[in-house]
Amino acid sequence: MLRAIFALILTTIFAVSGLAGPVTAQTAAETATETNPRAATGGAPTLEDILARQRGETTDFSHRKQSGGTAAAGITEQLGTLGGSSDSEVFRSLRYGTADVTVSNNGPASAVLIQDRGMWWLEFRKGPLSKYGAWLLGGTLVALAVFYLLRGRIRIDGPKTGRTITRFNSFERFGHWLFAGSFLILGATGLITLFGRTVMIPLFGKDSFALLASASKWAHNNVAWAFMLGLIIIIVNWTVHNIPNKHDLKWLAVAGGLFSKGVHPPARKFNAGQKMIFWGCVVLGLSISASGVSLLFPFELPMFASTFATLNEFGISQMLGLGTLPEQMAPHEEMQFAQLWHTIVAFVFMAMIFAHIYLGSIGMEGAFDAMGSGEVEEQWAKEHHGLWVEEVRASKGAASPAE
Repeated sequence: MLRAIFALILTTIFAVSGLAGPVTAQTAAETATETNPRAATGGAPTLEDILARQRGETTDFSHRKQSGGTAAAGITEQLGTLGGSSDSEVFRSLRYGTADVTVSNNGPASAVLIQDRGMWWLEFRKGPLSKYGAWLLGGTLVALAVFYLLRGRIRIDGPKTGRTITRFNSFERFGHWLFAGSFLILGATGLITLFGRTVMIPLFGKDSFALLASASKWAHNNVAWAFMLGLIIIIVNWTVHNIPNKHDLKWLAVAGGLFSKGVHPPARKFNAGQKMIFWGCVVLGLSISASGVSLLFPFELPMFASTFATLNEFGISQMLGLGTLPEQMAPHEEMQFAQLWHTIVAFVFMAMIFAHIYLGSIGMEGAFDAMGSGEVEEQWAKEHHGLWVEEVRASKGAASPAE
């Protein structure tokens, strides 16, 4: 009887232990899965990872960056000649830049064997950048054409005097035309480079485009120095004349009379509209020059990782809804960001200059003379820059302008 009771007790204990063991193991597995969703897949992407990537959502790949295997392992872990790393682990390390790569060339980009962000840059360049850039330029031209049809050419309202006044001296005109001429060449060659494959190759063929593309690249790289020199000259010549003043508010209040005949707000040498163009040229010109120099000397002058770090530090990127910007980039990625920024600034710059060219040529009577001969009709100067005319006369002792 005692033996039977003892056997029953032991059987009960073993049965409970057998049930508890699987339950404990299952509970531990479930806890591990909740803590690390990829525990069940051995670190591989989960179904949710794959679906999120297909939806275009941001996916955390930090676990993959850390799964690079080991460079060497004991005999029990060796996998052929790879040591403790499998093929996928080796390529993963190369992709994320964690592999220990040794190269004979010590250039900054030599050790980058796989550039992970290249396709994103290419698709953005071929898609949104080209599409919206073309819409911006085309829309600007259409808007100017509509404005011309509705407003017509802005004429000199008062009777012409036949007398002229010096608007710009020869050095000022030299700086302007150096800056403007080089900009036009850079804009044309840049558009050829960006739209060549999609627009020009179908029209002219690959052989003809190859020659044009080579010439455009050479011109773009070398004319850039003339552009930067012209930028320096106009900054030196005109910064003091483009400091905002109270008269600019009056000019802006009536839009400079651009939409109304016979309206001529007071202005000094440069009115508020011209000041906006000037400061736009300065800001955009310096920005496009910085990214251009970075592209002229590849991998030598990276700018964006440090810029993004500053934006993240002050919370600017979060305020703009951009999240946390990358602060570590491969050398090629730095160049890709520089190229994209260079092109975006160029599109905005060209749209602004289209408006400037319009007003300085067919849009306003007498405006081109200011940069053509440097001499403008006295009546034109009085209507558009009356305060400046008074300053010129005062500086000459109230003498009348020369015939």
